[in-house]
Amino acid sequence: MDLLLLNYSSWVGSKFLLFPSKLTPLPSKLRRRRQKLASGKMEVTGTDSEGRQFKNPEEMWREHTGDHTKKTQWYRDGVSYWQDVEASVDGVLGGYGQVNDVDVKGSEAFLQSLFSELFVDGGIGRHLVALDCGSGIGRVTKNLLIRYFNEVDLLEPVSHFLDAARNSLVNENPMASDTHKATNFFCTPLQEFMPEAGRYDVIWVQWCIGHLTDDDFVSFFKRAKIGLKPGGFFVLKENIAQSGFVLDNEDHSITRSDLYFKELFSRCGLHLYKSKEQKGMPKELFAVKIYALVTEMPQKLIKTRSKTQGNRPGIIR
Repeated sequence: MDLLLLNYSSWVGSKFLLFPSKLTPLPSKLRRRRQKLASGKMEVTGTDSEGRQFKNPEEMWREHTGDHTKKTQWYRDGVSYWQDVEASVDGVLGGYGQVNDVDVKGSEAFLQSLFSELFVDGGIGRHLVALDCGSGIGRVTKNLLIRYFNEVDLLEPVSHFLDAARNSLVNENPMASDTHKATNFFCTPLQEFMPEAGRYDVIWVQWCIGHLTDDDFVSFFKRAKIGLKPGGFFVLKENIAQSGFVLDNEDHSITRSDLYFKELFSRCGLHLYKSKEQKGMPKELFAVKIYALVTEMPQKLIKTRSKTQGNRPGIIR
């Protein structure tokens, strides 16, 4: 699932969607800005698509996924919501196919900076392998990852999206390079996926993590760590709520705030190496942020930060 969200500034009586709407002409991963925040509420409060307030995420998750039956239904509904969405760039981006180029350019600049900072010699001479989580129709793989990695595996629970990705990357491209190719296509949800140990230099997670409960978010990243090579890292690109969280009752997904994400990163045992807001998106969209996450902070960065701290002038009391 390749996800981008719209977010209108007021409730207008229509559905507040994380995933494509079956009832609108723009089935969309672009969520309209409809977040309603009560003044004076703490950061952890949230709202849902019907305007209901939750005092914290635990209250919301307890209601929607508090037992095995509810949790199973949560994930089933999240995947089934995509079944009527056209397997095309314009389809998965809800009629906003024009943001594809902006998104890819922003991601590419971020990835290039990570290559130069985290890989010896920028990764030149290495056989690089990536995992594209929530790959959808292979949009990110085709336009970005396959140009930088020798192999890309795609992970996507919606079968007709994955079929379209395979057709685009393999079947319709018989002259594809043997040195830069899509290798494996896993039709598996994030919460069930177990990667091959030590296979990936980069695990890319874009516009799909909103389907996972907090517990499954943490367990996914803890499992996925096993799939990283030494020195490998995660890239997470997601929509950001202004504060707390926003729940979509229709498609069973959640948009989290930056602080909410950082709390989960800590629970995963991951370190935030760097982050950047995506620029150039239409004004009506939620903010989009991209994070680089590492299992251990690079020593050169630790030393630099320590030295910077040590050189700060003392405070005269």
